[in-house]
Amino acid sequence: MLLLRRHLLPLHRAASSLPSPIYHRAWLLSISTSTSTAPFSLEDYLVAACGLPAAQARKTAKKAFDESARCNKKAFEEHCKSRLKSASNPDAVLALLYGIGLSSADIADVIAADPLLLRASPKNIGPRLLALRDRLGLSTPQIARFLLIGSRALRCCDVGPKLEFFISFFGSFEQLLAIMKKNSGHILLGNVERVINPNIALLRQWGLSVRDIAQLCSRNSRLLIFSPKRVKECLLCAEELGVPRSSRMFKYVVSVVSNITKEKVAPKLKFLKSTLGCSESEVAIAVSKMPSILPLSEELLLRKIHFLIKEVGMEPQYIVERPVLLAHSLEKRLLPRHCVMKVLQAKGLLSSKMGFYTLVQIGEKTFKLKYIDCHTDSVPGLADAYAADSSGFVPSGNKFEHLKMFQSFSLDGVSATHVH
Repeated sequence: MLLLRRHLLPLHRAASSLPSPIYHRAWLLSISTSTSTAPFSLEDYLVAACGLPAAQARKTAKKAFDESARCNKKAFEEHCKSRLKSASNPDAVLALLYGIGLSSADIADVIAADPLLLRASPKNIGPRLLALRDRLGLSTPQIARFLLIGSRALRCCDVGPKLEFFISFFGSFEQLLAIMKKNSGHILLGNVERVINPNIALLRQWGLSVRDIAQLCSRNSRLLIFSPKRVKECLLCAEELGVPRSSRMFKYVVSVVSNITKEKVAPKLKFLKSTLGCSESEVAIAVSKMPSILPLSEELLLRKIHFLIKEVGMEPQYIVERPVLLAHSLEKRLLPRHCVMKVLQAKGLLSSKMGFYTLVQIGEKTFKLKYIDCHTDSVPGLADAYAADSSGFVPSGNKFEHLKMFQSFSLDGVSATHVH
């Protein structure tokens, strides 16, 4: 009896403020999981108490121990591990989750996403969970969706004030949730007063409006939690590329350069200059038009440039003036569309004056409608060949074999050597 009381006392304290039906449910759960004389097994607990299938429980338990091993604060880690040596702490956490209205299915999903939530301090996360509902007014489904991404932040800090700040900054809870999904909720780990607000002030000093900053950080929210020194380096780098602060492209360039180190920008510009045989100013203009080409590897850029020059027949200067060509996927867009263009031209179904650049710029839906679907009768098999090769799932070594074979055997009297 004393043993049972010792197991249930932490749960009673954590759940004392909850409605009696919720507490009763958690109490029954605790009896079923806490009174066993066998050593505590997180894997077994995930099955019995959280409802995870055995295979998922095994994977989730391993994830919990792997993440624990990465912690550098040894004393703190040992303290946290002690909360997973019995069912007492996990039971209290589950009681809190049930207490704010989450269903068994919701809780299973949340724990599978972040098993370390089971070792969190109930006295810390309890008020934070209640604040999501009572202070922020989030619905139960919204809380469940938030925890799938933001439970780590919930464990680490008081997320309520940060959520209020970011919901106001980005315009809505849904928009914030979409942004959190891009960086696994790391944006909530930044210090608003010491880091985020100074970064916003710095960006405004460089001519960006609050709306510009919100749009910029919607694409790359990590920029807000960088050190102000690093943010300033990104701003200077964007300006050094020749993009004026007043340009609408400035914020896009800042977003791109924030994802790469300053040391990598200069060599990339030098590479483009030498490969395309153009001046520094021309490269800078090209990058300012299409900054997304900067993070691409030199190997990938070289493959695209080689294809456009050798296979399509473009002049280097033409590519420099249209840098968006280098931003398109070689495998999913450039090569498949070039194959389709050559097939249709050889069949007399497409004017020989049609430029490849024009064909590349057309949206996928329109391209398929105008150049694939309408030729299903006159060019049987083209749709299947294009779908197979533009999907990006063709096994390595067999890329574009569908279209190449199609070109070889479907053209009436046209030699495959004339079709690249």
